[in-house]
Amino acid sequence: MEEEARKLLEEGISKKLSHPGRGELPAFSNGTKVVFHYRTSLCDGTVLDDSRMMGGRSKPMELILGKKFKLAVWERVIISMRPGEISEFTCEPKHTGLYPLVSQSLRNISAGKDPLEGQRHCCGIAQIHSHHSLGHTDLDDLQAHPQPLVFTIELMEVLSPGSFQLDVWAMTDEEKLEFVPQIHEEGNKLFKQGKIQEATEKYYNGVACLKNLQMKEHPADEAWVKLDHMITPLLLNYCQCQLLQGQYYEVIEHCSSLLFKYEDNVKAYYKRAKAHAAVWNEKEARADFAKVLELDPSLEPSVAKELRVLEERLRTKDKEDKNRYKGLFNTPPPATATTVSVL
Repeated sequence: MEEEARKLLEEGISKKLSHPGRGELPAFSNGTKVVFHYRTSLCDGTVLDDSRMMGGRSKPMELILGKKFKLAVWERVIISMRPGEISEFTCEPKHTGLYPLVSQSLRNISAGKDPLEGQRHCCGIAQIHSHHSLGHTDLDDLQAHPQPLVFTIELMEVLSPGSFQLDVWAMTDEEKLEFVPQIHEEGNKLFKQGKIQEATEKYYNGVACLKNLQMKEHPADEAWVKLDHMITPLLLNYCQCQLLQGQYYEVIEHCSSLLFKYEDNVKAYYKRAKAHAAVWNEKEARADFAKVLELDPSLEPSVAKELRVLEERLRTKDKEDKNRYKGLFNTPPPATATTVSVL
């Protein structure tokens, strides 16, 4: 313990043990998952972040060692800890320069936003010296005036490589590509079982995973196009789930986006037609169904059935409207004269 504390001190990190852990010091090999709570404070005691309070709920932080997390000092201090241990680490500014960006991302996540929302697309060093606001006064001040920070960390759990399912964000690009077919198949099984909401989440996660990879490629390049061809069937399956859940405008938006790129995608036209029909866009629905028949005449029975349903709904709606407004503009009958008796 004393030897490790001395090494940390030489690196500009002061460790203060608050509660001893249990067992031996874990191996902490690359790929190990660590789960911990943290509280970040200024040296005067001002608390910046507390994982037990983020977003109004207590959710611990999770890291996969060796994945080059932006705040490297967290990995450095955690490998000096035992499970169950609580320690306080005072770290010099050279270790804390990127904390404002990390904190912004964590705050975004706790609020249900994109982790990178509000961040410029440049390297970490450039962002340190940027005057771009992070949207939080305390983080803007810390970014403008780097200073030591105190991290109070409680190490909850240490999971060895292979003993847990990797989260998508922690996967390498190769692992993500291998994972997508698996998640696609899981979504299909859930859909066949009638578990539409669960299938929707699977398809959505598959699309998000591929979109993340696609962002690293130049549009229209071979790698980008290959990923886009993988995204398309997942997105169409996602739209089918959304149709069943009544999210018609979202279906129209996604299918229109697909058809902008792939003008001959029959499934996109078919799903968009059904969505248009559901929200009473008769003209658009008929145009899309006509395009379906043009591209694939074998679908005539299915299209004819959908058109019959649309026409029946329109007739019913028209009848209801007529009944609702019947007599509304008719001239009222003249008032009947009343005889007044004089006493």
